[in-house]
Amino acid sequence: MTESAVTSFDKALAMVCELCPVCLHARHHQQGVVFNFVKSIETEICPFCKAYERVHGQKAHEKRNKSTKR
Repeated sequence: MTESAVTSFDKALAMVCELCPVCLHARHHQQGVVFNFVKSIETEICPFCKAYERVHGQKAHEKRNKSTKR
């Protein structure tokens, strides 16, 4: 999906992922059970993680770049 195809609904879903305690833990710690859990569900199951990737251009478990656009 191109950057111009990101909708306001995608942004709203991505915000849920940004605030999700499980995803926050995975992004911060980068290892462990929670990290592996997020890595395994983010592309197939979780609509919030999928939207996060569309909006930010990176997986939900990856450390967030300071220069990531919103």
